[in-house]
Amino acid sequence: MNIQYKIIYLLLMGILMFLSSCNDFLDREPLDKITPEAYFNNVNDLAAYSIKQYGFSTYSGFNLSILKDDDNTDNQTASSGNTGLWVPGEKRTATSGGAWDFANIRKINYFFEQVLPKYKAGKLSGDEKMIKHYIGEMYFLRAFNYFGKLVTLGDFPIITTTLPDQKDVLMEASKRQPRNRVARFILEDLDQAIDLMSLTTANGKNRLTKNVALLFKSRVALYEATWLKYHRNTNRVPGGPGWPGADMDYNAGFVIDIDEEVSFFLTEAMKAAEKVADVVPLTQNTGIYNPVDEKPYNWNPYFEMFSAIDMEPIDEVLFWRAYDKSLGVAHAISTYLAKGGGNMGYTRSMVDAFLMKNGLPIYSSGSEYAGDKTLEAVKKGRDDRLQLFVAAPDDCMKLGPVKTFGPPVILEAEATRCPTGYAVRKFLTYDPDQIGSGSGTINTYGCLIFRGVEAYLNYIEACYEKNGRLDAKAVKYWKAIRQRAGVSDDIDATVAATDLSQEDDWGRYSAGQLIDPVLFNIRRERRIELMSESTRMRDLKRWRALDQVQNYQIEGFNLWGGELEKLYVDTKGNSLLIPTGTPNKQPNVSNKEESGTYLRVNQIVKTNNLLYNGYTWSQVNYLEPIAAIHFITTSSNPDDVETSTIYQNPGWSKIANESAIKE
Repeated sequence: MNIQYKIIYLLLMGILMFLSSCNDFLDREPLDKITPEAYFNNVNDLAAYSIKQYGFSTYSGFNLSILKDDDNTDNQTASSGNTGLWVPGEKRTATSGGAWDFANIRKINYFFEQVLPKYKAGKLSGDEKMIKHYIGEMYFLRAFNYFGKLVTLGDFPIITTTLPDQKDVLMEASKRQPRNRVARFILEDLDQAIDLMSLTTANGKNRLTKNVALLFKSRVALYEATWLKYHRNTNRVPGGPGWPGADMDYNAGFVIDIDEEVSFFLTEAMKAAEKVADVVPLTQNTGIYNPVDEKPYNWNPYFEMFSAIDMEPIDEVLFWRAYDKSLGVAHAISTYLAKGGGNMGYTRSMVDAFLMKNGLPIYSSGSEYAGDKTLEAVKKGRDDRLQLFVAAPDDCMKLGPVKTFGPPVILEAEATRCPTGYAVRKFLTYDPDQIGSGSGTINTYGCLIFRGVEAYLNYIEACYEKNGRLDAKAVKYWKAIRQRAGVSDDIDATVAATDLSQEDDWGRYSAGQLIDPVLFNIRRERRIELMSESTRMRDLKRWRALDQVQNYQIEGFNLWGGELEKLYVDTKGNSLLIPTGTPNKQPNVSNKEESGTYLRVNQIVKTNNLLYNGYTWSQVNYLEPIAAIHFITTSSNPDDVETSTIYQNPGWSKIANESAIKE
């Protein structure tokens, strides 16, 4: 196909896809009669259109879905890792697709073009308060979409209108804006959302609210502040040495004051976070670790918050998704968790991060720490979040004939295996109707999307990053989190006992340098409180905490160093464990001689295993490559991608299927 015709074809297909998606949604009249004038005339039209654009990642299908988003970090892992992320040279520039996409943004801009003139002219019918709310939702959703671009790609075009099918116009609009300007644009949209949105809606917390917008604003602002602070003087920050945007004439004269930008974003993060944290209480932890008297509910609200069928009454829950099997909307989270695996397990690093109840790290606790020769010992006297959310053999797995987790399922088929031996109990339900004896997408409890504790954590971190100390409000928030976790709230004692050389936590670094113990413990608290909630990699990237990850081995429990190996025997007492290197047998665990006593997930199979020597980070992976097709479609000369109005992210090629130019 001639390249010019290919460009026109792609543009036309994008327009047709947009119109098709609108028509799928606005189908109350025959398709041949749909016009913008027939819709966006009343509050119900706005409500229906905006909810169609939600698109939040939630539970779906027969899998663990978003619970696995923290895989490929030091928190948790599957049986095999992401070679494109952890093996230099394996990831390549895609031919097409990727994050460089404007479909959702275009739909939102279309809404504004149709609705805002009618709103300003007073031509929309219905409840004025809710008209404003749904317009506010759309500002939130544009901000949400743009934040995804900021995290993935950094610099990005700022587009607020739907564009005509004219190549010169589209090329001009494709020019990338420096990431700090994109972040400020996101905050501006969120300010609009906060101003317009209500604290409550008739649909409860299944719809966005003002507090969600405030919490999200604190997330965005904290992200950009710490990215600019820790990536400064690199090509990943506008104005830094080698920043590819400097080669574009439209960035001529660009100047950025990093310190001023960091201060601005940290201030905005604190202001937004405290407005949520001051009014949203934390859910109670009763200190009970398993169901009482075989009753699935009302034994520990903190544990049950993550698998409540109705999350609406829970103050800490700000936004959630409801499920209803009768409508064909269900998931399979507990279907997997109640088998003890689901091809997901917490790492030794994650488990070792939990403090003792006295607030001290395990290495500073003397005889208080019982060691890790058994899983019961690992949990003894530790943070209630370890007790509640990481399974030991005697912990309740489900009510009924099979009551406990038993030995970790490290040898089972991959789909049900716990690859580290540290099984996940967070998000599990004990409701027999949710577990059942069969399999399938039978779970109908809610999916938590935003919860208030993040505002506490965002404020604490932003406060310390901005001021180098914690103010009274930050200390108050931190103590509340620690008290809820059943851990001493003597933060100073924790900091004094912290030895970063004994911490196996990627978050102890920024830009290859150790951070101070206070900041580390702030990051530790965030890591533990939000585990398996899709935050870890995003945090590690903004902290620039991955530079030092070289040949890092993901480890699980202490298989060979205590009592755990004795759990894996057949009926005759013969070991079921087959270490790596066993002649004429397929291995199922790592061997003690080469890998040490801890189970190493990536050192079980050696043949054709690119991760056998561990995880090695390439700095190019802090940002994703833009697919090759987008340089062709934005080039004045389609045969020369160097005439494109956009630039590739640092280190990546503009040519399809080429690996990074430099690691």
